[in-house]
Amino acid sequence: MPGRTSTRSARASNTGPARKSSTTTLKSARTSVVVPDEGPENSLRTQICQIFSDAQNTTATQRKLQINLRKLQERCCFEPQETKKNKKAQLEEDFDEADFNNEMIRCVLRVLGVKKGEPVGDRIIRFLGLFLKHATEKDQALFQAEDEDEEAAFRETPSSRLTSQILTTLLEFLTAKDKVVRFRATQAVAHIVNSLETIDDEIFNLIRLGFLKRLRDKEPYVRVQAVLGLGRLAENDDVENDDEDSEDDVAGGILEKLIDVMMNDPSADVRRAVLQNLPFTLDTIKFLLERARDMDASMRRIVYGRILPTLGDFRHMLITEREKLIRWGLRDRDDLVRKSAARLFSERWLEDCAGSHDTRLAEEKKPGEPAPLNMEALTELLERIDITRSGVEEGIAHDAMRQFWELRPDYREFVTFDHDFWYELDSSQAFVARSLNDYCNNVEDDRLREMLEDKLPEVQTFAFIVQKHLNTLMELVARFAVMEDDDPEYKEVQEDADEQEFVVEQLLHIALTLDYSDEVGRRQMYNIMRSALSRAQLPEECTELAVRVLRTCCGTRGEADFCAVILEAIAEVRDTLMEDDVTERGDDAEESFHSARSDISDGERSTIEVVPRKAKPPKQLSPEEEEEKRIREVMVFAKCLHIAQCTLQNVERDLESDTSLTSILNTLIIPAVRAQEAMIRERGVVCLGLCTILSKDLAIRNLDLFFHCFNKGHDALKEIVIQTLADVVITYPSLLAPLEPDPDATSEDAEPAPNPLVEPLTKVLTRGFNSEDKSVSLMACTAASKLLLLGILPPLATAKILKVFTLTYFNPETSANPALGQALSYFIPVFCHSKLKNALLMAHISVPIMTKLLSMREDIDDDQVSDMVSWPTITAHLSEWTDGRKVVGATELGLDGKTSTAQEAEEPHIVLASEILERAGGDTKCSKDERKPLLMLLTKLFIASSGPLPDEEVLRKLHEQVTKAVKGGLGMDATQRNYLSKLELGLTKRLGEVEHVTQVVEVEDETVTPEVTEGPGKQQVEAADEEEEEEQEEEDTMLANLQGEGTRMPLEEEMDEDGDGDVTMREAGRSVSVSESDIMEDLLASEMEG
Repeated sequence: MPGRTSTRSARASNTGPARKSSTTTLKSARTSVVVPDEGPENSLRTQICQIFSDAQNTTATQRKLQINLRKLQERCCFEPQETKKNKKAQLEEDFDEADFNNEMIRCVLRVLGVKKGEPVGDRIIRFLGLFLKHATEKDQALFQAEDEDEEAAFRETPSSRLTSQILTTLLEFLTAKDKVVRFRATQAVAHIVNSLETIDDEIFNLIRLGFLKRLRDKEPYVRVQAVLGLGRLAENDDVENDDEDSEDDVAGGILEKLIDVMMNDPSADVRRAVLQNLPFTLDTIKFLLERARDMDASMRRIVYGRILPTLGDFRHMLITEREKLIRWGLRDRDDLVRKSAARLFSERWLEDCAGSHDTRLAEEKKPGEPAPLNMEALTELLERIDITRSGVEEGIAHDAMRQFWELRPDYREFVTFDHDFWYELDSSQAFVARSLNDYCNNVEDDRLREMLEDKLPEVQTFAFIVQKHLNTLMELVARFAVMEDDDPEYKEVQEDADEQEFVVEQLLHIALTLDYSDEVGRRQMYNIMRSALSRAQLPEECTELAVRVLRTCCGTRGEADFCAVILEAIAEVRDTLMEDDVTERGDDAEESFHSARSDISDGERSTIEVVPRKAKPPKQLSPEEEEEKRIREVMVFAKCLHIAQCTLQNVERDLESDTSLTSILNTLIIPAVRAQEAMIRERGVVCLGLCTILSKDLAIRNLDLFFHCFNKGHDALKEIVIQTLADVVITYPSLLAPLEPDPDATSEDAEPAPNPLVEPLTKVLTRGFNSEDKSVSLMACTAASKLLLLGILPPLATAKILKVFTLTYFNPETSANPALGQALSYFIPVFCHSKLKNALLMAHISVPIMTKLLSMREDIDDDQVSDMVSWPTITAHLSEWTDGRKVVGATELGLDGKTSTAQEAEEPHIVLASEILERAGGDTKCSKDERKPLLMLLTKLFIASSGPLPDEEVLRKLHEQVTKAVKGGLGMDATQRNYLSKLELGLTKRLGEVEHVTQVVEVEDETVTPEVTEGPGKQQVEAADEEEEEEQEEEDTMLANLQGEGTRMPLEEEMDEDGDGDVTMREAGRSVSVSESDIMEDLLASEMEG
């Protein structure tokens, strides 16, 4: 340990950065890096270089090496004590602090040229950080101040001067032209900053400025190192110290810059570096949680696997944030993210809730030990994610609890459903029971089902539980209906009613899965559901579930009893709501309700027939009474139509065979379609569409009505009509079948005529697809996609819709409707690769699509051209969609591990190539701007140069077109011209092989040993045969010699189906059967005679 400060340190403290009197070019660097003058060799340089040399080999000995380097620094910067031991250890030469610092900087500068992938550079920078940290700590311990003020102040020491000199030197290379130098300089500065506790204020500002500029570096790995450095400086950043005249890219606080980089940087590595180094504060936590929707999967894994578990109690977050985080995580496309989110919900969040309900004494609790199982903690967890909103159908609470029961088998055994549990249900408890019931019924495990049977009550008991909660719901709804908005209990009663409605819904979902083999329980549930449906106050969601439960209870009695009960329930609902009106108008109510009806048994007549009412003098009503009357009528129709809709969704029998369904259609649905109110008409059209699915004749008679509703209706009605038409056509595809020809017509007119319904249906789909309303456009896209995938529409209509879809997919305006773009990006490749004829259809319309896209580019302004999809992207998509090799079933994996492609797989590309050449090089006028993308598409097509022909005539036509294009110089660049030449050569060879094989077969009809005649492609075939013979090894057998003489022995290619090796050769017009054994016997006999 040095005794006192050397007098040489004073001289060294006045020295600035090392002078650059001469330069040396590093061989390992890409650019010239300035290094101080080497000068003559000395012992100090030798020892320092040896230490750095050992440090770059491994990190295991770096702590020992830093101690050795520290000893050298002490000898240069401090006066050694006069002892015998120190005298022997003194350096042979006299070196001061400046010499040591210069040698250190010389070694550091040599690292700047080391490429990124070399671990040597990383080890040296790590060693540099370790040494500076060690030396700084030693100096601070050596120069401790006597009082606290001086101790807290930054004291200049030899190590601090060395650090400042190294940082100042490295900062000059942050703006170097060479990216390797910028990377190593930024990495070294960032590592030093993260290693030290204190830095001089002047150096701090320079480092901050340099790092902020490197945040905009074009190389991602340089930006990563800048982020690593700024992450340490962010806590000490002072925004007020920013210069007013600073540049825009460095102005502002470090946190703001880092947050902006984390949100907008295109490199996932840079965003990940910010995410891992950004401090957790109230200002940054919101932006950190937003990375749960980052495009990079590793970013999302860090959020759910590291950040969220370490944030503390999740109850400090807003309820919307909790719900979003758990929804994003459990529905992520990455499996690791989903698992991390499931563990977060099932373990970490539940533990936070269980800790609040832990009744153990503080002495009994052990650090790290989980809290005991607690039912209240589980219900609180569900409350924290707003179970009444997230527990609806398709809500995130279902996915969360499914993962919870999967990961926590201890809670599956722990929960119990006793008497008090069922009769004091709240929303969270009801969802716990429903989610456990769904999980046990969906998992193929008999033990879980047995456990569930033990926990759930019997059907009869459960029916009384449902009735009890239904009565409570009816009371709350009735109480809420008569309350005013300014009532102080208004919100409280509304919340209670919503919660009770949610409880009833969960109970009805459980009732759908019960076993109704017990006749007493089934009858009890049947009566309760029948009574519930007759109550007008029953909410719509509960009404739908009640109808489904009633249908389940009527399983053994059939649909007839079910429909009759529904008809009675509709009548009772109407009587309940119209009671006041009936009192006022007497018998006119019944007549009013049945005034518009439809007779379904009238054969070919229209289904809608209006029956005139008896004329009676109307009663004079005030405007308020008229409004109340209208509201009551709307309530009647809305409630009854909803019951009818739920009924029609749960029946399958023929509509004409059931009088109850026919009565519902005539007295309820048809008047609703004629109603003036938009809501009533919409529900009427929905119900009429469901009726048409049950009756083909009714569907035929009402298709024109649906077309009329689409043409004259509003957007919501158009969406319903599109969905209805698609369902009807999918149910009855024969509606679009071509008409049968007239038997009395001539042979020329005997072709089937097109179906007249195809054109209006196609117009509905295309008009709906081009609608300005996003929901209508998406619905039309979905409906048309189903029809095209099922192959219901004829080819012309399919081609028209597919062309509209493709043009919209490449239209930049589609980005405003992301749902539509996602639907198209899924449908088009699936459609094209599902069947070969679909790929052929896309090949036929690809050229007109490109022509239309070109005209769209010409019509828009020059400023908007950049928003259009580029031609390379368009041609890449079209070539992939028309690639027959990607069609399902086109490729097969053989027993030898090789993939074989069907013969027809390349037909779409052949057809597309022929149409491209016909458009680009034919008689049609094709501009240069159009020819360029067409030929670009041609170069991306795959047409094999050998193999069997899918269609010889089409291939010959293509060969003629390619030959004409080559001779005419159709190619616009070297790539296109080379492709055309290569394609011509491949087609010539392929057609030559076909000609060769054809001629061989013809000659074989006359002689056993045919001779190949001259024909096109003969020279190429002979050259290919010679090359194959040279590559193969000749076997020294008599059979091989015999084949080599020119006799054709097709032992493998013309083998019989039985596989016994017999072949048939034609000789003088008759067949002679020859086997391998016969050939071998002849050969042996000839050898013996010889």
